Amino acid sequence: MTELLQQILNGISLGAIYALIALGYTMVYGVLRFINFAHSDVFMVGAYLGFYLAPRVGAGGIGGGLLVLAGAMAGCALLGVTIEKVAYRPLRGRSTLTVLITAIGMSLFLQNVGQKVFGANPRAFPRLFPGTQVQFAGLTISSDQLIVLLVALVLVAGLHFIVHHTRTGTAMRALSFNATAASLVGINNDRVISFTFALGSALAGAGGILYAMNYPSIDPLMGTLPGLKAFVAAVLGGIGNLPGAALGGLLIGLVETFVSGTRASTLRDAIAFAILILILLFRPAGLLGRVRVEKV
Repeated sequence: MTELLQQILNGISLGAIYALIALGYTMVYGVLRFINFAHSDVFMVGAYLGFYLAPRVGAGGIGGGLLVLAGAMAGCALLGVTIEKVAYRPLRGRSTLTVLITAIGMSLFLQNVGQKVFGANPRAFPRLFPGTQVQFAGLTISSDQLIVLLVALVLVAGLHFIVHHTRTGTAMRALSFNATAASLVGINNDRVISFTFALGSALAGAGGILYAMNYPSIDPLMGTLPGLKAFVAAVLGGIGNLPGAALGGLLIGLVETFVSGTRASTLRDAIAFAILILILLFRPAGLLGRVRVEKV
């Protein structure tokens, strides 16, 4: 029983990171109806920003670690806004396929620039917060796991507040429902879309920091697999649905953790994707999503 609870704890900790990344995917899809495949590379940039900021702000304590986290989120928010303005805004009104191909191209661009700027070799990620372990009811809880859970909880609560209790959040929901009607009632669509990218990219930056804390080896391609799993989580929960993205992230984290603890550990990624396919066979819109009729 204790081992089961320990695996659940580990799975929730990993799933919380996937949930943060998945929220960025689903926010952009909810507003613009396309998948921003460069999102996983913003996640990678977040980890590298943490790597370079850590020695400059004296990371290793609570204050320094939070400064690194805030700096990485701010840097990724700025990168997200830049990507939207440079790569996606000029294509506004073009076909979904055109934007999709551009998103893949932007992802490859960031990966190649990352290899050029950061170097292709993996680097050891520094410790940002004090490291310790807590024993509770037979469970071993590391300080990094606690920080992941606390940070994820705070960020998801903050996102919920912004989306449901602020004027900008109301504008985001209005834009998601009908962009033309939103502009007719005075909403600045460009500003709202930029804010959406900033918010989603900041969450990806936080995810990059938290992921690097738990798997302390970073490289320019580190965003590929976690980003793909987070995308799966967003689809699993119902792409465009914020609670669905969080739920999908937790489910993917739990499945991966449980499979990793068995003899089929090498198949953990395959099993995660197989579960996605099975669920989508019965619920094509995801667990919490609603079926939409779209023109092709």
